[in-house]
Amino acid sequence: MKPFILASIVAAALSPALVTAQPNFLLIIGEGQGWSSLSAPMDDRVPESASALFQTPNLDRIASEGVRFSNFYAAGPRCTPSRVALYTGKNPAQLHLTATVFASDLPLSETTLAELLQDSGYSTAHFGKWHISREHPSRYGYDESDGPTMNRGPDNARYPNPGQAYGMAERGMAFMERSVAEGKPFYLQIAHYGGNNIESVLPATLVAVESRLGASNAGAAAAEDADNTYGMLLAKLDALGVADDTYVIYTTDHGAGGRNSPLSGGKGMLTEGGLRVPLLIRGPDVAAGTFVRQRTSGVDIFPTIAELADVRGLPTGLDGGSLVGALKDGDSATVVRDRPELVVHYPHYDNDPAGPSSAIYLGDYKLRRLYETGERRLFNLVDDSAEQNNLAERMPDKVRELDEKLTDYLRAVDRPGGNAGRNARDDR
Repeated sequence: MKPFILASIVAAALSPALVTAQPNFLLIIGEGQGWSSLSAPMDDRVPESASALFQTPNLDRIASEGVRFSNFYAAGPRCTPSRVALYTGKNPAQLHLTATVFASDLPLSETTLAELLQDSGYSTAHFGKWHISREHPSRYGYDESDGPTMNRGPDNARYPNPGQAYGMAERGMAFMERSVAEGKPFYLQIAHYGGNNIESVLPATLVAVESRLGASNAGAAAAEDADNTYGMLLAKLDALGVADDTYVIYTTDHGAGGRNSPLSGGKGMLTEGGLRVPLLIRGPDVAAGTFVRQRTSGVDIFPTIAELADVRGLPTGLDGGSLVGALKDGDSATVVRDRPELVVHYPHYDNDPAGPSSAIYLGDYKLRRLYETGERRLFNLVDDSAEQNNLAERMPDKVRELDEKLTDYLRAVDRPGGNAGRNARDDR
């Protein structure tokens, strides 16, 4: 356990009654669920941001009772980089973890959210897909877990779902019940496995979807199975009487493999469809039914939860900024980071025919640097979220400005821009 002297002293000095006054946190991480894969819209100005195919009533409930972040970005287009950003508040480029876990592990020297909260008196748990290290989650601050699981789950099953989808919800519910009985605040991560085939869904769900759609659709059934498990967790919070004291956070690790319209591209790509994903937050004093438009990122979750938990002594080097102001006041509150730009560095061959690339976001613009050809692609995302209109030739000054900022960031984290290499793909 890494020492946080101030936080530990404060936690030790608190009485049990005061400790239980700290909010609880339930962080749910979907697997490859795209920006437009909820039946609730992620942006009320964009009708296409709601799915007509998938039904997600429990996610819709979180959305209506909380804040929807319309321009939230995963920190990488694959599982490992996006997850390490959520758990550490640092850009995967800074951590040198831009590929999957098979390339390297999250260093034990890094401070995770679980360690930060554990040192402040929280019970901590992670159930489901781990995929950031071959080390056991207990070494990163989790009191309970399923172990260092990868895509096949704790049983190394070809199809971990639907068993694991419902099983991790059951384990999470039991963990919350124990924590409440012990009078301790809890931090619970539920991280889902992939699976969009008939072997990965409950037969009854598949039948219900077929009845609704008039055709079999395993992807829609998988989404409904997952949503059913979210309903189980929400119901447990209600039953325990702690729903009003709990922040429920839902996001996903990257875009879907191909169903991200009106955005382009998907998983394994630095297009909008690969990176822009849902973020829903419900909890105490959150402005229900609000849409936040400003750009936010997976690196922002760490400082947000730390502030909500009133934890001091944060680690140095965080790339993210707290979203607490936006949760209460919407876009009138600005998210402040050490650097105003957001960078996604993915120097790997994957699903993108353009090859390895990096992207930088600042203001209305996004610049992509393609390493195989040296091409720069510039898009105004306000007018062109589908990235169909490359402005690079018409706006050379903007290209130069963003390209220099991208180089500055990559040099600062010791990642040369041309460091491209083969990516170890997920173990399907």
